[in-house]
Amino acid sequence: MAMTALNETMQQIEKEINNNPEPISGIDANYKFVIDGEAYKLQLKDGKAELLSDAEVDADCTLKMSCDNFQKFLAGKLNGMTAFMTGKLKIDGDMTKALKLESIVKKYEVDI
Repeated sequence: MAMTALNETMQQIEKEINNNPEPISGIDANYKFVIDGEAYKLQLKDGKAELLSDAEVDADCTLKMSCDNFQKFLAGKLNGMTAFMTGKLKIDGDMTKALKLESIVKKYEVDI
């Protein structure tokens, strides 16, 4: 089975966080990303990041956006609040954890 670019990006995020867990210290959150219809879950717990299958845990919040906007978000070129207000990002669930995610992302450089 061929890995999609998005799958590779999610694995890169997991790797980057685990290589530098300091910014997620003390965070316990389950994020679900729905990017162009593909779903990914990222669990941040005990200073570790882990990609999970969709059935493993319930998400604290779900973020839905296009792949293009997701890449801009990761690169710091798309403000989460602006994206939400303009409809480029849809959030279901815990808004506080969604906002926290943006501050975490800014501490990492994910090459996409």
